[in-house]
Amino acid sequence: MTFKCLATWLFCIQACVANVEKTIFLGPSTVNVPLQHPTLEDLRIDVLTLKDSTLRTEIEAEFPKDKLSKGKASWFLLDSLQENQRYEVRICWAATQPTAFTLNTYELPTVWDTPELIGSLAEYSSTRQPQASSDAEQTRASHRPEKGRGVGEREASVLFLQVLASADYFTTNATLMDNVPPVSVDIILDPFIFNVFPRSLVPTAIFIPVVAIASFFVARLAVSWIQSIISSDITAEEKKRQ
Repeated sequence: MTFKCLATWLFCIQACVANVEKTIFLGPSTVNVPLQHPTLEDLRIDVLTLKDSTLRTEIEAEFPKDKLSKGKASWFLLDSLQENQRYEVRICWAATQPTAFTLNTYELPTVWDTPELIGSLAEYSSTRQPQASSDAEQTRASHRPEKGRGVGEREASVLFLQVLASADYFTTNATLMDNVPPVSVDIILDPFIFNVFPRSLVPTAIFIPVVAIASFFVARLAVSWIQSIISSDITAEEKKRQ
């Protein structure tokens, strides 16, 4: 019975790992981020911070065009990081959408100085721009800087997150092979406590010892109860024999 439970537990872990991809990195040195146009807000890409550390969205995927291709690129911004703080970014998706993800983080100067990266970012950003004037006003309002921060520059530890999504399935359905559906994902920014383990694991780290201690005392009570039953049965048998 114990072996079956252990096997089931290991299977669940493998199933979870199969649907999670992650990258671990250190917060970079701070850079001067302009608050006047053009700004990072003009890219219209989603932002992850410690206050808004979880993002549920859909990512476009495609079949690899060649052996070196890792899929279609989506870009995100990791803002308000702490220098030399260890972080983990995880992307989670359903097993019903087989996809291979590759996560890369880049400092701002690296992206600006690399034609392939800046071209990929510009291509993705162009798909995020509002199409109509009403949409433009709404988008501009949602990306408006905080009061008192619209002039000059701010110092921030910032990284670009590039997510490459490659369709990882084969089907006889020609429509699905020609048009890969968007993948529903959760993207999570998770800081490490003392640069040792992710903050999201703190509840688990507390839960496991509590369960272990409780199991120990429950087991002792169960053993004592079973022993008392056995002793009473033996005593009853001896009385019958007498």
